[in-house]
Amino acid sequence: MKLDLIDLKILKSLQNNSKITNIELSKVIGLSAAPTLGRVQKLEKAGVLKSYHAVINNTKLGLGFTALIHLSLVKQKTGAVASFLEQIQTINEVQECLQLTGKFDYQLRVITNDIPSFEKILEEKLGLIEEIGQLQTSVVIAVKKNSRIAPLNYKKEIIL
Repeated sequence: MKLDLIDLKILKSLQNNSKITNIELSKVIGLSAAPTLGRVQKLEKAGVLKSYHAVINNTKLGLGFTALIHLSLVKQKTGAVASFLEQIQTINEVQECLQLTGKFDYQLRVITNDIPSFEKILEEKLGLIEEIGQLQTSVVIAVKKNSRIAPLNYKKEIIL
């Protein structure tokens, strides 16, 4: 499958505003509504467009504390890694789990109300995961950039 300039314009528009109507989208990209809808459906079917989400202001909901936790596992055996990942999936406050190279194996982005609730997560949730060896925590003071827009090259086709 090839993604042409029009497909990339669709992706950019939907990343900026996933609530845009098909008619509005068609005007932005310069096609009529029917072919625009067909292209969006093609992108969805190919798995390029995975889902549509609302971006929530965590602070407005009282979730004003964010921490990054770098951690290493005690062992890197398949069963231990699978167990760790399964347990991480059950902790709602863990918003992101990234596998890393270097000194640590994973980075977790944890969002919660405040320091006491974060401490409770460390003790009562992460502390129960036996596969975790070493932890290092950094508190996020402020988010200066949080882009959800993929850095696509809008000047050339992409072949999937």
